[in-house]
This record gives sequence, C-alpha cells and structure tokens, in this order.
Amino acid sequence: MDILPKSFADRQALVDHVKALSPQAKGDAASPIEATQANLAKRLDALDPAAYGRSRNFINGKVTGLSPFIRHGMVSLNQVRNLALDRVARKSDAEKLIQELAWREFWQLVRRDHPDWIWRDAEPYKTGFSSRDYADALPQDIAAGQTGVAAIDDIIAMLTTTGYLHNHLRMYLASYVVHWRRVKWQAGARFMLNHLIDADAASNNLSWQWIASTYSQKPYIFNLENMQKYCGDAINTQAQDNQALDASYEVLTARLFPQQREMA
Repeated sequence: MDILPKSFADRQALVDHVKALSPQAKGDAASPIEATQANLAKRLDALDPAAYGRSRNFINGKVTGLSPFIRHGMVSLNQVRNLALDRVARKSDAEKLIQELAWREFWQLVRRDHPDWIWRDAEPYKTGFSSRDYADALPQDIAAGQTGVAAIDDIIAMLTTTGYLHNHLRMYLASYVVHWRRVKWQAGARFMLNHLIDADAASNNLSWQWIASTYSQKPYIFNLENMQKYCGDAINTQAQDNQALDASYEVLTARLFPQQREMA
C-alpha cells in the first residue's frame, strides 16, 4: 500500500497531488475554503450563537461555516456546543445553534438504525405521484447549471466551484430538482454529495428525503419571493430571470402537485 504524503510545499502542490489521485474529477479549481487549523480558529473565534439564532436563515447571516471542519474531524459537535454555551449569557441564546448540531447527530442515529434509508425511500412520496413518476437520472442541464432558471443556476455554480452551500440554498436546489423537475431525490443527493466538501451521506440524503416528502408529511417547496427575502444579492432573483419560481405558494402547489387537488 502506498503511503500518502502528509506535507506539501504549498497549497497548489496539495491541489496538484489530489488532482493526480482523482483523474476523473472535472475542472481545475479547488474550493477556496482551506482546511487549516488557522482557518478553523478564525471561525471558532467568530462564533456568535445569539446572532446565529437571529440571522441563520439569511444567506449573509451569521452562520458558522464549521460544517466542513466538523465533517472531517477537525472539531467535534461537543466542542462547538460547549463553546457556544460559553459565549452566551443565557443558555436560550445558544438554543438554535445547538439544535442544528443536534440535527446532525440525529441524522447519524437514523442512519445507524436504518442504513437502508440512505439510498431507499423511507416512505412513499406525499406529492400525489409514486416513485415511478420520477426520473432516475439527473438531467444534464441541472448538472451543468444551465437550467435557464437564474437563481438555480447560480446555486449550482456556487456548489460546483466552492463545494459549499448555505443550508437554505441546499433546500432550494433539492426542492427544484425533485418537485419542479420531478427527478428522484437519490439522483440529486448523489450530485450534491459529489461536490460538497462537507459531504455526509446521513445529513445530506435524509435531508433530501425530507424535502422530497419520503421522510416527512409533505413536500417542501419555495417561491421566488422567499428567495428574494433570504438571498439578498447573493444570487440572481430577478423575476424576469426566474419565471418558473415566480408564483404564489397556492399556484405553485397546484402546478407542481396537480394530483393532490384531484385526490382532495
């Protein structure tokens, strides 16, 4: 067995080595997020649980950016939780952050007890469609980020160039793939896993099931107004460039799930 090197002259040497090990990987760019102890320390120093609780749903909110470091064992959930509690005067100010840490642990426990749910539907779809109505493969325009829906294409570009997405953007992309394009969640989950630097099958795939409604009581959808509220200038949410998303929830529900109305 070959022993992999542990030190490199600079980051570019590391990138070149990883590329040589992964000839199937496409593109030349590496994620701008560097897995160094110095960067981890900066993120931990900036941890503000109360601000996180107030703004975490906004793309420019005070999110921690710690998931890649947690995923690769550079910091533990307990360490982040304990630090969060140390940073607040009232424990309730750290509640939202600790809840999100708990969700990560919850998905791991679900995977332990139901390992087949990582790639198989936990429950039937609640959309009025059966799994047979969803495509098995991800359409090429989605993989290439050329759907013609500007906000979605911006999200895909962000994913494929940085390897990271705010949780709200992950939800938008998953919902679009499954409900607008009627593609099986497994295809979308695989695509996202292939690009995320914090890729974790339990958190990723079971969250896709929640969006799809195969592990929840109803499908998750969004509209352009919701994106405009939370995304700011991070992505293009102009109405003329996102016509497929520009409708009320009532209209979108009728459009995306027509069989639900027929069954009602």
